[in-house]
Amino acid sequence: MMPPYDINGKILNLLTAISEQLGAANALHLDKPSPQLRKRNRVKTIQASLEIEGNTLTEEQITAIIENKRVLGPQKDIREVLNAIDVYEELPNLNPTTTKSFLRAHEILMKGLIDGAGKFRNRSVGIVKGGEVAHLAPPAEHVPHLIKDLFEYLKTGQDPILIRSTVVHYEIEFIHPFLDGNGRMGRLWQTLILIQEYPVFQYLPFETIIKARQDDYYRALSLSDKSGKSTIFIEFILEAIHESLSDLLDIQNRTFTAADRISYFLATFEGEEFSRKTYMQVFKDISTATASRDLKNAVDQNLILKKGERRLTSYRIVKK
Repeated sequence: MMPPYDINGKILNLLTAISEQLGAANALHLDKPSPQLRKRNRVKTIQASLEIEGNTLTEEQITAIIENKRVLGPQKDIREVLNAIDVYEELPNLNPTTTKSFLRAHEILMKGLIDGAGKFRNRSVGIVKGGEVAHLAPPAEHVPHLIKDLFEYLKTGQDPILIRSTVVHYEIEFIHPFLDGNGRMGRLWQTLILIQEYPVFQYLPFETIIKARQDDYYRALSLSDKSGKSTIFIEFILEAIHESLSDLLDIQNRTFTAADRISYFLATFEGEEFSRKTYMQVFKDISTATASRDLKNAVDQNLILKKGERRLTSYRIVKK
């Protein structure tokens, strides 16, 4: 059974704009993020998604946890971060169209936080706001086949994956298949679906935009719930993706200072030794003289080491 939603002019315009942005991102080779950028933006994604659920840890604390450093904070918050790190590591092994993977992801995400992690709820649940029931989820006995039908739609639906991934996100929130962790699972599952189609989403933390517009996020869920269709939620998520891609491309196209260029290059270059030509392949609009000045400044600051002269010159990144 196909979930109910409409594709209107606003959605079509957003799809066109996002498709153009994804093409530009691929042209800039942003679909192949460096390990450093992937790590940095995964931290942003984890922090944003968990803060929406009330987690208090900062990006700096989450980075420290990833680096196996000791962090002071509520044990529950630390456990949530550890679980989120584990589930993102597991993403390449998960199939977004199977219940088995879905339950496995929830088991990892909620380990040590609730009883029954990795199992569908066995009782009725509702979302209460302001003393009133804002949403009454479908009966527990319907959950397994509702999720199965949802993944069948994801697998066989004809609409663009940007729409199907968003519909899956909304329907997970609507079905509320677990006693806790449904919000995290909805956002995680959309991320998983998008990564498989567009690798750029490996380091595009559009959840930071959702966090910044958290009231709008919940309003879109509520309005879609009341209308019986996910159309309003689709509009909201596509706008968030469009905004996030705009920010990403703006960073790539802005005018860099010499310090910006060196900092960006050191953060994204995956090797250790490189030449001036390699540097200029990243910053195509600068002259050879500018590139030489950038690299000399980096040598003077002990960020890189120079070896050889003239055509035999190469550079090596200083390990910290």
